[in-house]
Amino acid sequence: MSGLPPLQRVLKNLAGSVALALIFSSCANWTAPAAIDDAPLRERAVSATKQNTRISVAVLGSDDSKRMFGADLTRSNVQPVWIEVENRSSQALWLLHSGTDPNYFSPLEVAWSMHTLLGRATNDSIDSHLNKLGFRSPVPPGETRTGILFTNLDRQIKLVNVDLLGNRTLIPFSLFLPVPDDVVDPRFTLTPFQYPEAVFTDYRDLVSLRAALERMPCCATDEHATTTADPLNVIVIGTLGDIGAAMVRRSYRRDMRKHDMAQRVFGRMPDVVLRKEAGAGAPSTSLRAWLAPVRFNGDAVYLVQVGRPVGGRFAHLDADGGTLHEDIDEARNFLVQDMMYSGGLAKLGFVYGVGPASQEHPRTTLDGGRYYTDGLRAVMFFATRPLSFSNVDILDWVPYLEQREPTARKESGDAGE
Repeated sequence: MSGLPPLQRVLKNLAGSVALALIFSSCANWTAPAAIDDAPLRERAVSATKQNTRISVAVLGSDDSKRMFGADLTRSNVQPVWIEVENRSSQALWLLHSGTDPNYFSPLEVAWSMHTLLGRATNDSIDSHLNKLGFRSPVPPGETRTGILFTNLDRQIKLVNVDLLGNRTLIPFSLFLPVPDDVVDPRFTLTPFQYPEAVFTDYRDLVSLRAALERMPCCATDEHATTTADPLNVIVIGTLGDIGAAMVRRSYRRDMRKHDMAQRVFGRMPDVVLRKEAGAGAPSTSLRAWLAPVRFNGDAVYLVQVGRPVGGRFAHLDADGGTLHEDIDEARNFLVQDMMYSGGLAKLGFVYGVGPASQEHPRTTLDGGRYYTDGLRAVMFFATRPLSFSNVDILDWVPYLEQREPTARKESGDAGE
């Protein structure tokens, strides 16, 4: 340092002094809240009762977080959820954290994000405080337990799954909760579009439903409906709660990006876009969904694009993920398998409707990407979990799971089961 000019030595010493001052002052910045008041959370909590069990749930906003933890955890992309479980049953119940968020944060993990350098005593206090607030299982019979789950951020509306495990029993809840302090952004709404009731056709049997599904558009278009866009290779049927619960359990989250808005079906942008990210935020499977003007026995029907970006998990993190990877059937089949593991898939079938395209004669998308396909749509019916693989009814439509003719075959219009 002696070789530095005097002014540089002064500046370097000053910078070091400022850094040390910040380090030591930060150690004293956090103080444990004097009292934990969850009354504001109780007032806006959403409750539900099932199988002698009552739950109440609320999402914490910034003010709630500061009041209860002494810090705004949303700045670290952590969204605390307050949960109360009243166990009126005769057995102990375990709350399965990963059912609420497969990538949930542990209390000590969140506490570490609040730690200060050289503040061991303060850090120990932070650890102790957050540990006490975390939800503890099991909930003994006849007792009530309250605590916090630390989840990843959702915008505007949060679908919270609460899975309570007993002896040979799973009591599942799915609740839609408002996110405090969040500004309205159409990219993060859940099914913002609604048809007039008179527009819907409600099909009551699988034969007529299949025929209707095969008549739906093969692909999205651009905003002028003049250029074909990505193929519509999946159909999802069920209640929003059951579908959403299955998606959350397999780590799909709402994430609409600019290039998603270029895809149009029924003359509008996607109603909801979900993405499942790989490690380190790398792009992975995406779903763009549109509510269709049909129902099946009262359940909603969604027309869906499923794909992966070029490069998949090996794509550069700065890539927008807009160009479709050419093997769209692999992405479709991956989603089917994912939903098998979700515990919410009740029926599965395959129908025509996309139209086959070979590797030698692929189709192109809006941005010039190419894809090939066997031309089939996967049709997934969802029900309230828990369901197992053995519960899934494989429909005798297009026999996808059996040996099939080459994909270049002409599509059939047969609508029989």
